[in-house]
This record gives sequence, structure tokens and C-alpha cells, in this order.
Amino acid sequence: MGWISVIFAPTTSNLSCIYCFVENTTEVVFSFAIFRTYSRSKQSRMRLLAAAIFAPKNQLHLEGRTIKTIDLKQYGYLGTETIPEGMLVGRITEVQRNQYTVMTEQGEMLAVLRGSFLYHAKERSDFPCVGDFVLLRPSSSGVSRIEKLLSRHSKFSRADFSGHAVAYVKMIKEQVVATNFDYVFILTSLNWDFKVSRVLRYLTQARQSGGEPVVILTKADLTTDYSAYLAQVQQAEPDVKIHAISSHTGEGLAALDSYLQPGKTIVFLGMSGVGKSSLLNALMKQEVMGVKTIREEDSRGRHMTTHRQLFMLPSGAMVIDTPGMRELGLYGADEGINEGFADLAELFAECCFSDCRHNNEPGCAVLAALQDGTLPKERWERYLAQKRENAFVDHKSAHIREQSARLKAMAKQSKKKGGNH
Repeated sequence: MGWISVIFAPTTSNLSCIYCFVENTTEVVFSFAIFRTYSRSKQSRMRLLAAAIFAPKNQLHLEGRTIKTIDLKQYGYLGTETIPEGMLVGRITEVQRNQYTVMTEQGEMLAVLRGSFLYHAKERSDFPCVGDFVLLRPSSSGVSRIEKLLSRHSKFSRADFSGHAVAYVKMIKEQVVATNFDYVFILTSLNWDFKVSRVLRYLTQARQSGGEPVVILTKADLTTDYSAYLAQVQQAEPDVKIHAISSHTGEGLAALDSYLQPGKTIVFLGMSGVGKSSLLNALMKQEVMGVKTIREEDSRGRHMTTHRQLFMLPSGAMVIDTPGMRELGLYGADEGINEGFADLAELFAECCFSDCRHNNEPGCAVLAALQDGTLPKERWERYLAQKRENAFVDHKSAHIREQSARLKAMAKQSKKKGGNH
């Protein structure tokens, strides 16, 4: 393809634009990024080269040569918002504590939250997450400021017990895992730790998220016959798409191509050791995440992914990789439960009484279905368990939402009084 040159172009406000050129072409095909003057170090230049992206872009001009900027549609942005002067739209690709990595039309930028953003955020879910689109203002100090979180079209959340056991928890918070995705890949490995009940919990929360759930059975190369595993999931959820794959041999990976389309985003979810990092490496066609073997005695994996991060695949699709979850707590999952157990809603409509509790009431269609076997007892028990858990979480999380709203109202009132003196 030719050799690459890097040009540092000083601009106003102490900014430096770094341009990458492929010398045997008539136009520049690398994107550029804005960095501050302090980023002229060798380490920062290497980071830029590693992050450069080939893509059709909007055009700028420098010294008579065409400079193409990143088209955020490639990153899934389809918004029609009017962008205020001096601000940029970006997608968060990585979060490290209080620092965000954001991809904008001018390249990758580091950003933090503006003070007013912190003041107006009422709940934990109001803060940006990997996958979010935000408005940010570039700063001459070297760190951009995130000023606004744009609307989300999908969101996967889980209940956060803050490390407490169920019997001792006083309040439950919403933990947003990922946002603005099209598909939820629920990964579980084909070994003795496989549990249909765990898959169903992920499916419930995935349906609540707004993305399309897809079950991925990993490590197909470690078993001679996985038909029994497939049958268990298909029997419990006949309408869900299921794929058995092996990241090491490539078995089944071609079947995932229909999801990996340009501009589409997939979030990987599952316990540690189920093969999320291995699948990501296989789809990236290079090792971008470290991989360790699971413990043979209990099939448990070791945590390799320590934070959430968005990757751009060669196909143009994006993957949000997430750390392994020891346990998935349902959060605000009423719609997900109702969709996953739609057959039960039909039975409820056939009961003689509209307020039937399905215990011992006469004319109960649920009890009749349990008795004649058309409704498996195990399915009914799973439904009841998810309904109980979701009601418990709603009760505990409502307290913190109300408390947060009261504190915010008191703070605003105090600020108003202070301004009158």
C-alpha cells in the first residue's frame, strides 16, 4: 500500500492536528485526530497510528490535499440533532474510572464529565456508558468536556446489590452495562456448567433492553455432540436464534455474518470463561484481548476483560465486550418477563376470574394446564421466580430513586435561596 507519513499541523487554541498520509495514493485515506501539543510524544503518536481508521469520510483540505474525517454513521450514529457551535458528537468506546475515550468525526478524544453534568445527573443510569452518544466540547487544556448524553435506543441493565447478600441489601441500584446496540449475544459454554435457567435470565433482561437476543453456545470443539444442549434451549425458547460455535476451529462462525453488518453493534454478555474474548479475537482476526484457560475442576473462567470497551470489526460491525458476570440480577424487567412468557398471558386470559392468583381458585386455566401437562411445572416455577425477583428489585430501587430526587430538589432549592441574598 505504500509508506505512511505523519504531519503535525499547529492550529489555533494550542491544538495540533496529526495527519496520516498513504504516499502512493492521490488522496489522503487515513482519518486525522486532534491532539494537544503535549501529545507530540512518541507514545501518543504510536497510539494515533494504532487507532487510525480507513473509511469514507467527510472532507477537509490541507495544503491542496483532501483530508477525510470520520463518518460517525460507521459508528452507528443516525441522529438528526442540531449540533451547537463549538461542540462535537461522539460515541464512547471505553470508560476508565472517570475518564472517557470518545470517537468523534475528528478522531479519538479523551474526555471527562462537565461539572454541570454531574450536578444534573439524578441517578447512576444518567451517566454515560460504553456505546453512548454524547455532545462534547473540545478544550485547549487537552481534555474534552462531555456536556450532554444523547437519547439511547437500547440499554442493557442489571441490578447492583453493592456487594450485599439479598437478605441484607437495603437499596438496589441500576447498573447500565452497555447502550445503543442492535444484538445481544448471550454466550454460554458447552461444558458441565451449562444451565438453561441462566440463559433464560439473560434472555429476559435482553428482551427488556431493546436489542435482539441471540444465544451463542461456545467451545463446540470440546464436545463430540452438542445436540442435547441445543435441544434444551430450543425447547425452553423455541423462537430464539441459537448458534453453536468454536472460536478456535472456526466452526459456526460463518453463521454470525448476518449480524456483523456495517454500522451494527453487538454486545457480548456472559459469565467469565465462556469465551467472549476468544470470540472477539476470532472476529477481529487478531488477538486484541488476552485469553486464559478455565479451571478444569469447576469450569470457571478467570477475569480477563476488566472493563467495557467497543471494538470496530473488519466487517464494519462493532462489538461491546464486557467483563464476565458472576450473577445477573434482573432490573426493571416487567416487559422482558411478559414477552418471554407470552404463553402464560394467554392462559391468564382464560381464567374464570380476572384477579385469579392461580393457587386454588375454581376455573383457573393455569392450574388446569399444570395438571394436564400442557404447562410444564418447571416453566411455571421459572416465571414465578423471575416475577418475585423483579418485584423485590423494583421495591428496593424505588427507594433510592425517590431519595435521589429529594436530594436534588433540596440542592436546587438551597441554590435558589443562596442566589437571593
